[in-house]
Amino acid sequence: MALILENVRRDAGAERHIRDVSLTLERGTLNVLLGPTLSGKTSLMRLMAGLDAPSEGRVLMDGRDLTGVPVQRRNVAMVYQQFINYPTLTVFENIASPLRVARLPATEIEARVSEAAALLRLEPYLGRLPLELSGGQQQRTAIARALVKRAELVLLDEPLANLDYKLREELREELPRIFAASGAIFVYATTEPSEALLLGGCTAALAQGRLTQFGPTPEVYRRPQDLTTARIFSDPPLNELACSKDGGLVVLDTGARHAVTGAFAGVPDGRYVVGFRAHHLFLEPPGPDAIALAATVSVAEITGSESFVHVDVRTPQGERRLVAQLPGVHRLEPTTALTVHLDPQRLFLFDAEGRLAAAPTIARAA
Repeated sequence: MALILENVRRDAGAERHIRDVSLTLERGTLNVLLGPTLSGKTSLMRLMAGLDAPSEGRVLMDGRDLTGVPVQRRNVAMVYQQFINYPTLTVFENIASPLRVARLPATEIEARVSEAAALLRLEPYLGRLPLELSGGQQQRTAIARALVKRAELVLLDEPLANLDYKLREELREELPRIFAASGAIFVYATTEPSEALLLGGCTAALAQGRLTQFGPTPEVYRRPQDLTTARIFSDPPLNELACSKDGGLVVLDTGARHAVTGAFAGVPDGRYVVGFRAHHLFLEPPGPDAIALAATVSVAEITGSESFVHVDVRTPQGERRLVAQLPGVHRLEPTTALTVHLDPQRLFLFDAEGRLAAAPTIARAA
């Protein structure tokens, strides 16, 4: 049993918000919609929920065609970025509100609210009003209200975006446990690759309303099918350099020349884009086959446990900005000249059409 989108398209006037998306989400799974702002995450969720009807294509749930069926006639729950609770109702009554609308017996309401409150650790707060709660407790209340409906489909649209760091981390750790306890289909929208990795499940990468890849989250992260997906799943942004392979030699546009090793070994001659994440740009050679690049420091950002060093390298098209994510404190002054290093076994290669030609050859290197 599953939620199936078949070649779904959504137009709003002259703008196309969703572009021919086909997707199958199985029952009991957690599915992350990952993409930048305006990539189509919320538009896709609205189609799943029945808040909007597709311009073309079909939406099916367990084989039933729900295309055009409004949200009121679907078994769907949704939690938004802005958590919404009734300010004059207690936490208990907030969670119970959809059950009272459905006119369920009082004993069943009591049992369901108690179950949801225990799952979200809200038992001590059931008698409080929302304004007496922390932000994390208010968002838990909104999630409990969604879960208590026992909906077939639970949609969470960036539900942690407005919480502070500590609360986000707390709820990110708890959500997989909460999801695992339900047999519903969960869909979680986020702009943050780290959040997708933490939540696990499957990830659908979205760009400009188009689905670029869908699969188990670690697989999409470690083996993106194209350059667009690799960019979506990289934070800091993916580092990119153009290069040519000719026989046994690789020449990067920075002028660096290197014998063919690692990711370059199994691809035909031609032009490529080298992609590498920030934690795979090194100040010291990571191995004997390291590729050295002459660079100039632009800025060094120190977060405490790690440093983000932005450097510029020269190419025929002008200076190219790269970012190195380094453990520890690195105080490097702007305009400092230095050498940075790449490991050929930790590189993605993309062909002229942006398709993945080779992935890192070191296990778990991505």
